[in-house]
Amino acid sequence: MTIQEIQEEIINEFKTFDNEMDKYNELIKLGTDLSPIDSKYKTEDNLIKGCQVKTWFHSAFKDGKIFYDIDSISIIIKGFIVLLIRVFSGQKPEDIKNADLYFIDEIGLRENFSPLRANSLFKLVDRIKSDAAFYESKQNNE
Repeated sequence: MTIQEIQEEIINEFKTFDNEMDKYNELIKLGTDLSPIDSKYKTEDNLIKGCQVKTWFHSAFKDGKIFYDIDSISIIIKGFIVLLIRVFSGQKPEDIKNADLYFIDEIGLRENFSPLRANSLFKLVDRIKSDAAFYESKQNNE
C-alpha cells in the first residue's frame, strides 16, 4: 500500500470515534500493543533530540525500503508511534521524505495534543523524514 492509502485507512478508522476521548483511548490501546524496541537500541544516541519524553528511534534499510523500531515512555506517544510505523515502515525513502502527512490533522490529533505531546510528535516525524533523506542520499550515491 502507498503512504496515502494507509493514511486514508487510518482516517476512516478514526471517523468511527464520536469524541476526542475515544480517540485518546484508541491511541492508548494501540500504544499498549507496541512491541518494545530491542534494548540494544535504547541508547542515548538513539534518543530523539528535543523530545520532551524519552523516545528511542532506530531504522534499518533493506531492499530499498526503510523499516522502523521506535519506542517511548509515553503510552499516548506509543499509540502514535504505531500509526507512524504503519504509515512509513516498509516504504521507499523518497516516498517518506516527500509524503504529505495529513492524517494527523484529519483525525484531529494536532489540535487536541498538549504542547508537550505535539512537540514530541513532530520531533519524531522530523526524525523519520530526515532519516529517509539520509537513506535516499546514500542510495543515490551507491
